[in-house]
Amino acid sequence: MNIQSLKPAQNSKFKSKRLGRGIGSGVGKTSGKGHKGQNARSGGGVRLGFEGGQMPLIRKLPRRGFNNAIFKKEYSIINVSDLNKFEDGAVVDAKALLENGVLSKIENYGVKVLGNGEITKALTVKASKFSANAKKKIEKAKGKVEEV
Repeated sequence: MNIQSLKPAQNSKFKSKRLGRGIGSGVGKTSGKGHKGQNARSGGGVRLGFEGGQMPLIRKLPRRGFNNAIFKKEYSIINVSDLNKFEDGAVVDAKALLENGVLSKIENYGVKVLGNGEITKALTVKASKFSANAKKKIEKAKGKVEEV
């Protein structure tokens, strides 16, 4: 295969439709926009959801429910099994988790430790929140839990 013999795949290249080029083209004269009127004008047409002055459906329907998204507290989440990367007796906090690559970033409200997996080392873990199961497992491994 030579560079001069390369061709695009069949039917992959389309010619753009050239508007207003005579009667035989099918899109000549008014360029497919009909005769006069709002839609024939430059920038013409109506906005999305506009129903010609009639009360739009979106305004007729009731607004329902409550969204708590703006009050949501986001934590960076790790599991107890992720703590096995650290050496026995180490102090594990947000900074240590970032340095060891356990977390890539810390969310606004800090770190939450969940109880998935097992821990075999006695560590002092400092975090914003702990699940009950995580606390139990860390203390069972003779570690300490500190809420920051």
